[in-house]
Amino acid sequence: MLPITEFILRNYKNFNSRATRDAFLAYHRHIEAGGKMFWAVAGAMSSAQLGITMAPAIREGLIHGLSVTGANLEESLFRLVAHDSYKDFPEYRYFTKQDDTRILNDRMRRVTDTSIPEDEAFRAVEKYIVPMWKNASASGQRRFWHEYFYELITTIDTSLYQGKPEESWLLAAAKANLPIVVPGYEDSTFGNIFAAHVKVGDCTASIAKSGIEYMGAFYDQYTELSEGPGIGFFQIGGGIAGDFPICVVPSLKYDMEAAAKPWAYFCQISDSTTSYGSYSGATPNEKITWDKLTEDTPMFVIESDATIVAPLMLSALLECKHHPKEAAALIASSGFAG
Repeated sequence: MLPITEFILRNYKNFNSRATRDAFLAYHRHIEAGGKMFWAVAGAMSSAQLGITMAPAIREGLIHGLSVTGANLEESLFRLVAHDSYKDFPEYRYFTKQDDTRILNDRMRRVTDTSIPEDEAFRAVEKYIVPMWKNASASGQRRFWHEYFYELITTIDTSLYQGKPEESWLLAAAKANLPIVVPGYEDSTFGNIFAAHVKVGDCTASIAKSGIEYMGAFYDQYTELSEGPGIGFFQIGGGIAGDFPICVVPSLKYDMEAAAKPWAYFCQISDSTTSYGSYSGATPNEKITWDKLTEDTPMFVIESDATIVAPLMLSALLECKHHPKEAAALIASSGFAG
């Protein structure tokens, strides 16, 4: 009934496995107490199909808000409409420049050991989203970047699906109208496509609300999400997807001069090693000095591959969600109650 949870509790004793176990248990307790969890997702997690476990976690109330890169946003849609056209390259470590040139000539865009098909993904989606931008430009409508994708993924004909809709985190988030910020969305394929259409005069840049407006909206979203037991921060990777939203607490306090609860939990999965001046690889303690976390915040750093750790943790959390009494008994019998 709880095979993954039992495996973690039995085997994960030290080092990064211990951090994974403790982060999972703290996450579970926070949700059980009525708390919420905010995810910050960097890297190429959508291309790596994190949606297989992330989508059900959204539907089951284990994820309550998101910060994602523009790439992760669009690549979840790509995986839904072009999944069968992706190609995998398990031996990518041994590729030469000539090998990658052949991939380019095949109109594929490699992302580590997989690749996004140019025509079936980028160009296919372009046919739908560019008219949305043009219509917004003509009507003077302004929206957040993710709202265009929320509308698109919930209105396209299901006959266009190649991937499994139940494995699309973007579709799950859109159906739940999950709060989401997409900082730096200009740094994505469709951010570039949008810029090109603005440059030639097809679209107006102002139809996509800015990052500043994202933060303004997030002030209110965070205040609401942090009610009660509070909201935790679960970060995959580094960079702007994590750095942008975690700043909301000190910004509310010092810039808005408003009351703000600290983040109630913090976990970062990253293979970035801590080094001088490396913000993404900094230990959570540094965030105390920026008033983002406190000395009482449960903090975890898992220095591992998120494509291994995140599905494992989510699968265990889903087990516990589906079988709460059995999970409580198993955790207590393993000596981790309370």
